[in-house]
Amino acid sequence: MVVGRRGRRPAGSGVPLTFEVIAETLRERIRSGGLRPGDALPTQAVLMREFGASSLTVQKAMVLLKQEGWAVSRPGKGAFVAHHDHADELDGPEATAPATGTAARVEALERALKEAAQEIAELRGRIEALESGSGERGR
Repeated sequence: MVVGRRGRRPAGSGVPLTFEVIAETLRERIRSGGLRPGDALPTQAVLMREFGASSLTVQKAMVLLKQEGWAVSRPGKGAFVAHHDHADELDGPEATAPATGTAARVEALERALKEAAQEIAELRGRIEALESGSGERGR
């Protein structure tokens, strides 16, 4: 294998870079069902140890997975396997990629909006119950 300056492989060498290997390994774990929608992806530290990679390399792999729609981030919680309407398609050997990153984000936002609307409705009900209960006591 020809290695260029600072350990970089020349473009077009056909040899995948470490971040691409990490991303493909995680994609395969998702396709095979080893990682399912909603599961936490391995942490940066775990992936660094598993692949002998730097933190920057692992971060590049995670960015790639998020851009492709395979993963989503939850601030303060980590990265998780994205949910997809066509999860059954991921099981087949022809599966290459799920919905695009934008589609996965829209799907997650729609789910969050639906949950928020349900919580608001429950809170309104509680407020109305409290207001009607306190109004009767004051009479």
